Amino acid sequence: MPTHYLPWVVLIAYVLLLLILDFFVLHKKGTVPTSKKALYETLFFVVNALIFSGLLFWFFQQGWVDNPNNYTPTKAWISYLTGYIIELSLSVDNLFVIAVIFTSFKVPGKYQHKLLFLGILGALVFRGILISLGIILINKFHQMSIVFGLFLLFTAFKMLKKEAEHEEVHEPKGLSKIFRFTKIIDGGKFITHVEGKKVFTALFGALITIEFTDLLFALDSIPAIFAVTTDPFIVFSSNIFAIMGLRSLYFFLANMLEKFKYLKFSVFAILIFVGLKLISASWVAIPEWFSLTFIVLSLAAGVYVSLLNSKEEKK
Repeated sequence: MPTHYLPWVVLIAYVLLLLILDFFVLHKKGTVPTSKKALYETLFFVVNALIFSGLLFWFFQQGWVDNPNNYTPTKAWISYLTGYIIELSLSVDNLFVIAVIFTSFKVPGKYQHKLLFLGILGALVFRGILISLGIILINKFHQMSIVFGLFLLFTAFKMLKKEAEHEEVHEPKGLSKIFRFTKIIDGGKFITHVEGKKVFTALFGALITIEFTDLLFALDSIPAIFAVTTDPFIVFSSNIFAIMGLRSLYFFLANMLEKFKYLKFSVFAILIFVGLKLISASWVAIPEWFSLTFIVLSLAAGVYVSLLNSKEEKK
């Protein structure tokens, strides 16, 4: 096997191992994770993301990764961590929307992990396709970085206008014409019978909606990471490890999403920053350490102000 395939084989094997552990070991059927367990699982996935960052450093050090940008191992490592944090931070909005989806479709807690697990499998495929298309477009049309940057600026200002946490979510328009849906949840099944006819349950409707919204959020997060790097291995690995930890992060934050409402402004600031970085990439070179510092400080500020505001409201 050529050595430049080895990092991809290790990445896929690592992800599959984590998925197997998550589904068959960490989660028992029909149980709802406690906040404490969800915290430990979130830390577990964060630690594994950091372990893989070490492997990525080693792969670049050994010259086993196709490296058209001539990244040093350190630069590749910092780009991975920056991309990982960007994906996590931009997924905060996704957590709010997932909470609304579960509420709208009245999905019991014992089925939520199953839907999120299946959602991650779909995300692996869709994000792989979108990342490949994005890299092809940027490499072929140098002005695409400006287009992506303008799109992120548009997304940032649009995000401030909407209050997704107060909106009711339904299955994507047009699907009701293709599939017959029912509001019934039949013991975790995706298909049931109503009046002798096969119909899709509310669980299937929630799953399709989760996949659809993840696809929409990917249109934001993937252009954002292109402000950091266009290296396929770094983009895909950082993206997928961030998504892997989102399910446990959701269960940890499920009862505290309202407390962290100011994180939306952190996400706004990050979108503005990476949008401007993409637009100015041809004229201004912003160091990776500065991008990483700005993103971490933005998130820290959002968490601090949210907690401070929560304490004031209690008083």
